[in-house]
Amino acid sequence: MATARTHPLWLDQLSVDDPGALRPRDPLDGDDRADVVVVGAGLAGLWTAYYLLEADPSLDVLVVEADVTAAGATGHGSGWCSADLAVAGEDLVTRHGLAGARALRAALRDAVVEVGGAAAAEQVGCGFAYGGSVLLARTPAEVERLAEHVQVAADLEDDVHLLAPDEVAEHVGATGVLAGAYSPDCARLQPAALALGLRDVVLARGGRVVDRTTALRVSPRAVATDRGTVRTRWTVLATGAAVAPGADRAVTARHGVAIATEPLGDAAWATVGLPRAQTFADRAAGVRGERTADGRLVLVDVGGLSSASPGAVDRAADRLHGTLVDLFPSLADVALTHRWSATVGVARDGHPSVGLDDDGIGWVRGLGFDGVAAANLAGRTLADLVTGAEGPLVRLPWVGHRSPAWPPAPLRRLGQAAGRVRDAARVSAARAPRARASAPTARR
Repeated sequence: MATARTHPLWLDQLSVDDPGALRPRDPLDGDDRADVVVVGAGLAGLWTAYYLLEADPSLDVLVVEADVTAAGATGHGSGWCSADLAVAGEDLVTRHGLAGARALRAALRDAVVEVGGAAAAEQVGCGFAYGGSVLLARTPAEVERLAEHVQVAADLEDDVHLLAPDEVAEHVGATGVLAGAYSPDCARLQPAALALGLRDVVLARGGRVVDRTTALRVSPRAVATDRGTVRTRWTVLATGAAVAPGADRAVTARHGVAIATEPLGDAAWATVGLPRAQTFADRAAGVRGERTADGRLVLVDVGGLSSASPGAVDRAADRLHGTLVDLFPSLADVALTHRWSATVGVARDGHPSVGLDDDGIGWVRGLGFDGVAAANLAGRTLADLVTGAEGPLVRLPWVGHRSPAWPPAPLRRLGQAAGRVRDAARVSAARAPRARASAPTARR
């Protein structure tokens, strides 16, 4: 682990392919005007700009980024593009009824396909591979949870089916598997490459993107930045975990940790599996994994650390390496080239949301660790809201949802301390000896 770079693999890959890829664009040059100002050049902000220009090419769209395009959660997160959402399916039904939950789930499934289709149409090389995902159960308790998950998925019309251990092995060669569930609604991609490709398409269509420009205040018809004030008709806040102007405590930051192996040879992949770029997850261990386009295995801990201090990240990365070896003992001596943390925005009720207020200020909040496909759906929805389109997206139940504000920092730290206790308990349970149980009958 000592030799692993503490920098995201995705950003390193861009720099190798093109040393100037992450060079900042010019900042805002004084006061300006635009029809729409999008605050944040991550995937949610860039998809919003993309679909706004697709709906109305005459719009003057300005994307304002405090750092550099893809430098935030987009360039640090996982390479998953899945129909998952930060809020569980059964909770969606409780909040919005079965019809509303089904509509949102269907829209998210479509979003995975839309990301791949748009990337292909715009010739954005991001390694998109539509291989689906396998959820692993390696304890008796997880087998029971898996059966419940499949039943809820069926109620929501998601295409998820149970797998027996030998069927799981056709996808991924993890050890100790008692059962699994497969969903086709997931793809693997290079998120930072997707973001930079989208930025270039937005620029080619007449949009504008400025880096190193921090939004300080947002009011109806104006965005004040450290580089000047922009008069505007609409503003969209797509700032991820960062505190958006005027939206204090709407989200809080949670931190995931990822590790990446060196490129593996054919013999190693014959053991690990993932022959069609499938992804996999082990909920008990709180991890997701994927095979990158250049033949690495990336494992991400999405448990959500409350602190991204070097010590906390190091400890989480060590635990993650232990989980990697537990899943794939043949990789015990494989070198890790990268380990890094990712910071995402999480709503207090876990429910992502998009919306547009009457004063012309729009938002996307709380996408959490399942943000790649959801960001696409959010961008299309915000474009419809801004342009007044009366399509089905503006009637989805996450539109206009208001999560309760997080408490002030002292109370929040108490909650985070409790969260760390839960994290430790989860890790301990996941690493306890696994009892054998009868695998469920696969549903064919």
